[in-house]
This record gives sequence, C-alpha cells and structure tokens, in this order.
Amino acid sequence: MSLLRIRKPKTRKGKKVLLAREPQLIESARTMLFVDGRKCAGNVKLCMKDLQQLKKPLVKVLNRKNDITPFDDPSSLEFLTMKNDAALFSFGSTSKKRPDNIVIGRIFENEVLDMFELGIKRYQSISDFKNEKIGACVKPCLVFNGPKWAQTEELRRLRNFFIDMFQREKVESIRLQGVEHVISFTVNDDMSILMRSYKILLKKSGQKTPRIELEEIGPSADFSIRRTKIASEDLYKLARKQPKQLRVTKKKNLSTDALGNTKGRVHLGKQQTGSIQTRRVKALKKSPEEKRADRQKKKVALKAAAVEALSATE
Repeated sequence: MSLLRIRKPKTRKGKKVLLAREPQLIESARTMLFVDGRKCAGNVKLCMKDLQQLKKPLVKVLNRKNDITPFDDPSSLEFLTMKNDAALFSFGSTSKKRPDNIVIGRIFENEVLDMFELGIKRYQSISDFKNEKIGACVKPCLVFNGPKWAQTEELRRLRNFFIDMFQREKVESIRLQGVEHVISFTVNDDMSILMRSYKILLKKSGQKTPRIELEEIGPSADFSIRRTKIASEDLYKLARKQPKQLRVTKKKNLSTDALGNTKGRVHLGKQQTGSIQTRRVKALKKSPEEKRADRQKKKVALKAAAVEALSATE
C-alpha cells in the first residue's frame, strides 16, 4: 500500500520539487547520472571522467561504490536516478567476467527504457592528446558514419541514445564560428563502435567560406556491444509521444515556392453584382481637382470648335 500512496508536499520547497518532476510541456535538457560499481578503475574511470567533461554542466556524480547489477535488478539504479532527477545514467564497473564494462541507458517514468552494455577494447583519454582543447559547455556536432546504424533495431536505438545523450538546449540559428566540436561514431564489420572526438579548425581559403580541418582532441575509444535491453515498440512510441499543444498543424491553402516565399489562396463566394448600389456612392464621386480638370478640358474643346467654325465660314 505504501507504493500506491500519493505523496503530498508539506513545504513550499517540496511542492516546487514535485512540480519540477512532473511531465513538462517543453522538457529541458536531460541530466546524466554517473555511478561507480563495486570495482571501477583504469579505462572505466578515465572514460567516465571524460564523458562527464563532455556532458557538463548537465551531470551528477556519485563517488560512492554501489553493489548494483543493472541487467539483473535495475531497481536500485532507478531509485538513484529518481532521487537525483536524472533521465540518463552511466554505470561503470570491471570484473573478471566483464572487464572494463560501462552500462549506459535512459529512464522513462522512473523505469529503465533502454540499456546498453559496452566493453572498452581500446581507450585514449582527453589528457593523452597534448593539444589545445575546446571550451566547456559546447554543443557538439554528431556524425554517424556508414549504413550499419540502420541495420538492426539495437543499433538504431543506440544511435538515438547518443543523440539524446549529447542533446542540449535548442537554438534557432547558429554561427559558423560557434560550431567547434565534432563527435564521430562508426560501426565496424565486427560490430564494434569507434568513437572519435575532433576540434574544428577554420583556415583561410581565399574565398568567403573558410577551409575546414579536423584535429583529434580525444577521447578516442573502441567499444564492443555486450548486452542490450531495449523497450518494446509500444512503450518506445509512448515515450516519444508529443503533446497536442506542440504538434505542428498543417495550414490549408498555403504553399511555399522555391525561393521560400509563402503564398496563400483565398476562396470567395459568388458575388451579387446586380444588386450593388452604384449611384451616389462617395467612392465613385470625382474629387475637386478632377472636376477642375474636366472643366478645363471642356473649355479647350469649345475654343477649338469655335476656331474651326470661323475658319469654315471664311
């Protein structure tokens, strides 16, 4: 009965926290929770640290070690994400059976939606690249190389998770100098995932558009997919459902040409031209200037007629 109990806030701050946890019409960028397992060292620790740096400031880190097995019992992980108000999580651990193991996933309605277990085959941290880095809180440009990302449902969901993971606030327009960071994901023939991170350099090209060069800044990782747990199609569709207020409704009789101009079509009913009042309508009356011009034209015409009559009698 305690699970079905409705929690009522006792203070104003508690009410504010519960309202923030409720579904919002426009959701903010998602926070990621980083959790350490019983044993977490070496490449796992370096990878978690670099992911935190890429995801900042939308991160929450738990430094205590947790005895959690996400694929066997995810309830502890679901509780930690709910307590820290995080929709994404990353769980790092290492063992003899699964060395250098990272579990990443996302939450929907306080339950695990998708979960992927990745093994680290090779790793180079950001500190291993001795070059100039980018600033913090930079929105990266994601590149998914090759057609294999669309071959299986697991890879499609993993691609969608990476987009969800590095998603930040929406912007209406971008500046070319503001695009500084590129993260590339590639699927090999052995189904391993290659993750590379580059800094965008704008060089002089002698033209208006600059020449683009990429410089690797780390992290650089090779992952192998070990286990996956994805949601059913119905649950996945429910998680992606948009509220009616945000749906873009198609406007009738509007079209856009090749130049981007919007054109509209107006439908008018049958006009009763026979019953239109045309006598003594102010809009049809002549202005004083027009009346003077007409009088002047009549005078000129009368003079011309008189001159012609005189010339004919002579």
